[in-house]
Parts: sequence; structure tokens; C-alpha cells
Amino acid sequence: MLDEETNPAIDNTDDPAVAKKDDPAFLYFPTNYRWSMGLLICLSGAPWTGVEIDEVNRVGRALTDKVGDDDAWFEEWTRMGDKIAARGRDAMRAGHKLTAASCFMRACRYYQTGERFIHPRSQRSMDVYAQSVSLFKEAASIIRHPRIEPVEVPYENASLPALLVHPDPEATRGRPAPAMVFFDGFDVTKELQYGYGVPDLAARGIGCLIVDGPGNGESVRFRNLPLIAETERYATPVYEYLAGRQEFDPKRIGVMALSLGGYYAPRAASLEQRFACCVAWGAQWDYHEIWARRLDLLDSGRVLSLSVPPEHLQWVLGVNDRASALKKLEGFRLDGIVQKMTCPFLLLHGAGDEQIPLEIAEKLYEAVGSKQKALKVFTREEGGFHHCQVDDATIGVHYMWDWIADILHAGT
Repeated sequence: MLDEETNPAIDNTDDPAVAKKDDPAFLYFPTNYRWSMGLLICLSGAPWTGVEIDEVNRVGRALTDKVGDDDAWFEEWTRMGDKIAARGRDAMRAGHKLTAASCFMRACRYYQTGERFIHPRSQRSMDVYAQSVSLFKEAASIIRHPRIEPVEVPYENASLPALLVHPDPEATRGRPAPAMVFFDGFDVTKELQYGYGVPDLAARGIGCLIVDGPGNGESVRFRNLPLIAETERYATPVYEYLAGRQEFDPKRIGVMALSLGGYYAPRAASLEQRFACCVAWGAQWDYHEIWARRLDLLDSGRVLSLSVPPEHLQWVLGVNDRASALKKLEGFRLDGIVQKMTCPFLLLHGAGDEQIPLEIAEKLYEAVGSKQKALKVFTREEGGFHHCQVDDATIGVHYMWDWIADILHAGT
């Protein structure tokens, strides 16, 4: 069981007197974990989406006196998104398509950064989100390195929206390529996840299908597909979609996910054993226990290190009250499942993760049945110390991509 001493999901940083002055991470709002993390999620995509630190700083400065006001957060990020999208439109009219694509990529990230905290969703927030998806697709139609193809993956009586990032053809040399399925977490999206180094994976000759699964991105916002515990229900059709495309090698398709995806990916690889490898970018074990504890602490007045408002839980699960949410979370447990995993497994975790304690990562790692498995814990000194290496995305991305390349390119 978790307790206050061992659970770093308990956060007192809303009290300026205990702000983390010794934390080397770039904590723009040191008295508000959620806002600092939200800004870092945006900024961490800079190497791959062109996010500008000056633009991010302008938003941050406008919010300095409004910390904790999520409506203000939404409006300022949306304002910057509008500004950069308009700049892209001007470039497009002038015939400068690559400049336009760069602007659209940045605007998409700004819009989605702002929309993350809105609860309940409004028509305006939904419209802004739809605009972000449209802009990303427009940018994808222009960008050639890597080539990004929006696709629909058949799923039961619906389909899942996804982005297929094609591998570098110079690296594949015309042969069927390996690929990774990349599922979202609790509150991120396929567009945000593209900005977590996916172009670098493509450069290694590995494709990537980034999927808005049930409960995430477009699937929960526009398709009425709530989060479910049975990840294999959509992981299997996603695998079969990729395996059915002639440019990919069915024997070299892996699965990964981040944050809550530390539940999705291990479950998928354990129950759909055609996956060639599995990466958990952050650990999970018993999500019901995590949230039961969080809700008790919230009721007691504690301030927690959460990446989004707690109302997000009910929304993604498609329920109207806490009791129903906790009932659905009873299925989100990995014990008895990951022991069945046989493929190579990698788990990344930050030693200072304030949402999920390191002891959970250690428990998951020990339980996984794979003979070939690795646990990488990032320390304060090296960076990547925080949740899913949000303080240094590059160090996490490089570690994962190199491991994946070693596994999926082995023997070729």
C-alpha cells in the first residue's frame, strides 16, 4: 500500500514556502506542479515540432499573475495558437508551404496545451481542439521528412484515428520495416506524442503508428469512445492493421505507451503476444489503488501532483461520479497479466516521479515474465528525473529509440 511518506504523488508545492528551489528542472510555475508540467509538455516538443521558447515564455509571462486559473491558461495558449496559425496562413498564401507547415505544427501544440485543463469541455474548447487536429493534418500533408499519414484503424464498430509516421526510406532500403505502435497515456494525444521524438525513430528506419485509443484525443472528444481496461481489444486490431501493410514486417512490430500507458503497453504485449517488444514509458501497477488514494487525499484538502484536473478521470471513463469511476478502475490492474509477457521489455522511470512512485516501477519490473527485460531509472543528476522525463524528453527518447533499434533491427 502507498502512504504519505512513500507516495510522491502528494505535492505541497502550491505553498510558496516549500517551492522546489533545489530542483534543477525548468519549473516555470514552481508553486503549481500541473501548470509547470503542462508548460514542459509543450516545450519538450521543441526539437521535433519547432516550438519556440520565446512564444512559450510570452504565454507564461501573461499567466504569471493568474496561476491556477485554468480558463486564463486556455485563453492565453489559444491566443498564441491563433497568432501562429495566422502567420502560417500568410506564409501559405505567399507560397511558402514549409514555413506554413512549421507554424501549423507549433499552433497545434499551443492549442492542445491550452485545452488540456478545461473541465467540463465547452463548445469553444472542442472547436479549438478540432482546429488543432486539422492544422496538424495540414502540416503533415506538406512535410516529407518524415512522411506522416493520417489513417483510420478499424476497431469493433468504429475506427481509431492514428498517425502513421513512415520510416526513412534510405534506412529501410525498400525492405519491409519494423514499426512501433505508440498509444497515448491518461491525458496526452497523438499530436502531442508525435512531438516526443518520433521523427528520430523514423530516421532509424522504424515506423510509428501513434493511436488515439479509447479515452484519448479525438476518440474521447469526438467519437464517444471512453477509456477501457481491456487494452487488447484495440491493441490486436491495431497490430493487425500494421501487419497487413506490405511496407512493414509483421514479426517486428512492437508496442509502447507513456504515463498511464505504462498500463496499456504491458497489458497489450502480455495478451497480444505477436508484439515483438514492449516499452513502458513510466510505470503502472494498480491504477484503482492510485486513484482511490488520490481521491481520499483530495477530500482531505491535500494538494496533489496531478497532470490534469481530477475531473479528467470521470470524463475519460465516460461516467458521472467518483464511485462509478472507481468501479471501472477495478480492471486496471497488471498483476496476473504481465507475468504472461514473453517479448523483450523496457521500463523507463524517473527517480523523482511525483505522480507514480519508484516502488511501483520496481514492482512492475519484477513481475514481468519476459526473460529479456530492462529497467532504466533516471536520476536527478543525469536529468529525466521527473514523470516520463518531462524535464528532459531527449534523454528518455534517445534511450528508448536506441533500445528499440537494437531489438527490432537485430539480425537484419
